[in-house]
Amino acid sequence: MLEEVVATRYVTPLREGGSLPGIVEADDLGTYVMKFTGAGQGRKTLVAEVICGRLAQRLGLRVPALVRMRLDPVIGRSEPDEEVQELLKASGGLNLGMDYLPGSIGFDPLAYRVDAAEAGRVVWFDALVGNVDRSWRNPNLLVWHGDLWLIDHGATIIWHHNWPTAATAAARGYDASDHVLAPFGPDVAAAAAELAPRVTREMLGACAAEVPDVWLADEPGFASPDEVRRAYTDALAARAPSIHERVTLGEPSTDRPSQAPGWLTGRTEAVR
Repeated sequence: MLEEVVATRYVTPLREGGSLPGIVEADDLGTYVMKFTGAGQGRKTLVAEVICGRLAQRLGLRVPALVRMRLDPVIGRSEPDEEVQELLKASGGLNLGMDYLPGSIGFDPLAYRVDAAEAGRVVWFDALVGNVDRSWRNPNLLVWHGDLWLIDHGATIIWHHNWPTAATAAARGYDASDHVLAPFGPDVAAAAAELAPRVTREMLGACAAEVPDVWLADEPGFASPDEVRRAYTDALAARAPSIHERVTLGEPSTDRPSQAPGWLTGRTEAVR
């Protein structure tokens, strides 16, 4: 189960995030990026963050540590921004915190080289969870101490916004043509051979078990939080064995960055 901490001070909003996450301090003396139940897609964004974040960690991908973060809305009384005040008021109770990585920088494919094996693991993982938000426009990758870290998984497992479509989600392909790591010739087949056998129902169930009941309660069409957890497990377990066969790495969109090295050829030796 995720560790639970209490937010003690709201530091500043991160306005580059569409859901207006914020940097907060907690009673364990840690600093976190906090995502709020009162923002954007609400609790489903946090569910996706937990399931995908914990799955990525179990597969050996770098994702900041996740915690359950308790928020008292009174913490926002001194916040001068009315939008932030309203967000904090709407998010009392349990929210999600991600370890803040001080000194990290946003990933730039023109400045940081990724080998084909690591690129393949990230692309395969994004295909598995249906991540629609790891393009060159919005990489959602950080470089910290020379390593690549994955962040922001709220735009994944999007079938949970329309559960009747979940049964067909396993058969959907994944277009990685605009993926930020497409220029590095991702070896998706090797990644599948390494990672797919590890994505068992037991592993997926363990990831889903870390989602708090309060974020799963009263989901239309489900009798209990455990039933919702099984639905997440079913969809991902069906998708894992063969999703690599339906990953498209074709030409990127016409408005791609013109300087992107090796984009069409996938040759990593062009990247410096």
